[in-house]
Amino acid sequence: FHKDCCKSLLLHLRCVLLPSILHIRNKTNSSNRATKQNHNKQRYATSTHNSPNPTNDADTAPKDSVVLPAYSTEDKYEDDPWNLPELQDNGLKWSELDTKGKVLRVLTAVVKFILLVGFLYMFVCSLDVLSSAFQLVGGKAAGDIFQDNAVLSNPVAGLVIGVLVTLLVQSSSTSSSIVVSMVSSGLLEVQSAVPVIMGANIGTSVTNTIVAMMQAGDRNEFRRAFAGATVHDFFNWLSVLILLPLEAATGVLYKLTKIIIDSFNIQGGNNAPDLLNVITDPLTDAIIELDKKVISDIATGDPAARNKSLIKIWCKTEKITVRFPSDANCTTGALCWVEGNKTLTQINVTETINLERCNHIFVYANLPDLAVGLILLALSLLILCTCLILIVKLLNSMLKGQVAVVIKKVLNTDFPFPFGWVTGYIAIMVGAGMTFIVQSSSVFTSAITPLVGIGVISLERAYPLTLGSNIGTTTTAILAAMAAPGETLANSLQVALCHFFFNIAGILLWYPIPFTRIPIRLARALGNRTAKYRWFAALYLLLCFLLMPLTILGLSLAGWQVLVGVAVPIVVLAIFIIVVNLMQARCPQYLPSGLRDWDFLPRPLHSMAPWDRVVTSGMAFCGARCCCKCCQSTDDEEKGLQERKKSLEIYDNPVLTRDDEPQETSKETMKATQL
Repeated sequence: FHKDCCKSLLLHLRCVLLPSILHIRNKTNSSNRATKQNHNKQRYATSTHNSPNPTNDADTAPKDSVVLPAYSTEDKYEDDPWNLPELQDNGLKWSELDTKGKVLRVLTAVVKFILLVGFLYMFVCSLDVLSSAFQLVGGKAAGDIFQDNAVLSNPVAGLVIGVLVTLLVQSSSTSSSIVVSMVSSGLLEVQSAVPVIMGANIGTSVTNTIVAMMQAGDRNEFRRAFAGATVHDFFNWLSVLILLPLEAATGVLYKLTKIIIDSFNIQGGNNAPDLLNVITDPLTDAIIELDKKVISDIATGDPAARNKSLIKIWCKTEKITVRFPSDANCTTGALCWVEGNKTLTQINVTETINLERCNHIFVYANLPDLAVGLILLALSLLILCTCLILIVKLLNSMLKGQVAVVIKKVLNTDFPFPFGWVTGYIAIMVGAGMTFIVQSSSVFTSAITPLVGIGVISLERAYPLTLGSNIGTTTTAILAAMAAPGETLANSLQVALCHFFFNIAGILLWYPIPFTRIPIRLARALGNRTAKYRWFAALYLLLCFLLMPLTILGLSLAGWQVLVGVAVPIVVLAIFIIVVNLMQARCPQYLPSGLRDWDFLPRPLHSMAPWDRVVTSGMAFCGARCCCKCCQSTDDEEKGLQERKKSLEIYDNPVLTRDDEPQETSKETMKATQL
């Protein structure tokens, strides 16, 4: 009886006194927050989380005498997700360490740097093996696609063929070399090859988009990484949207490069220097070596190439010419003689003698190209994901303190006024130079994508680096074209110059004037969308790089009348939707009342939420079937623990505690008796 009386008395006192106590506490916290406005946002979030009800006004008491929660009902401080995060060093300062601590820190930094270089090397090698795997899986199909010259004469079909072939072989250099081979053999005209080169420029950007999806674990990192990858996609698509109709109508790129070729007496030279390949070839050649000439032979119509394997078996061969007499008819210019009653003719036959086998692991494997390609595809993706995750973890642990400050200042700081505009163009030259060194735009853009994700490089700085990467890969192609034989030099160089001037024209369209940098705004909007609905990233990849090109290719095969009849209404509808969305955001008063929002449509047609519920339900169903019950129970326990941490605990006094109720001793909860 006495215990119940005491409990009732203390509960009454709590209801009367607690609001006043909380009001005094709020005033104290309000003054403290005013003196800490310049502190970092992480400490601010922690202080607001641990303070009671910081959302109340400091100068007005609560109106109702109710029991207020002992934790903050306000969400943590929400920062702009596009701001670069502050990578802080939570360890001891260098001056505070003793000799042993300094030695350990130096050794740790050296080991981390060595591991970072090693993982980066494996990352680049896995990209090379991934390209080889895609060529084994779809290389011959790519050659078959290029065989239909009638389709390639259609600019739109040529564009999507360039996208699909580059997607299959995962290398714009390979698809460009196929185009050069077809132009040199007379199967394709240079003017018809220009749209294919544009499509190859689009297809090569899918690699860094796949790399960005590996950072989907953290929402803000995924937002920045996916935007940093897709800014390349939007630049290429927007450039094609403007330059492809212009090229089809006027042939400006073809005429410009034709004038350059005819004006200069260009001589063949050495091939492009092998810089990164010297380092990566020992490992990649030990895994797989391909005979890329097979794809070009299929595209040029060689029937014998269909029965050849892309896997190179003999790395050292020698061609010899054998002369032997034959009773074939004597032709003009041939060496003929009479022997008895027969007229013999000397015939020269060239034979290839295999001297030395290759040393890769599949040289003795009696497997078809598709099986080897699928094996390499799975292994290369596994190594790629693992290396990327480890690189991001190492960079997060290394880029702290003064190191992070220096790197961010070097990469993201503009020159002082009035030379701030020069910074972007220097970044373009840096991107071009780095791509020329590694000889692959995919490798360079895939390497900076995780840096954008963790916040070392801003999206505004990654954009000019990507534009420079586009230029760098074309300079490599130009040097490779100049090493072509004399009879194919002009055509090869003209195709490479078309690629170069296409990227230059795109930069002039979408970079010099700040408000024309539309790819940045589009990539930012897509990053926000994919951060909210992460499954949308996979849908974007399938839609833009597979379903849409295949649909356009199918309509092109049906004839240009079908293509125009289907595409024109879709384009008009898309333009109408874009214009209405812009007017809804900026000047809705000029729209009819029914078009000021999209609520008159079914919700799945103007919102991603219903689709998200469907996808989430499907994933939950799969998880319920695939995951074990213990994992689910563990998740339920963790969720319940988080809810208990946020609950108001008023029975922490042993006198007020029921006999059958456990006591909570968590340090993270705010006790009422502590107030």
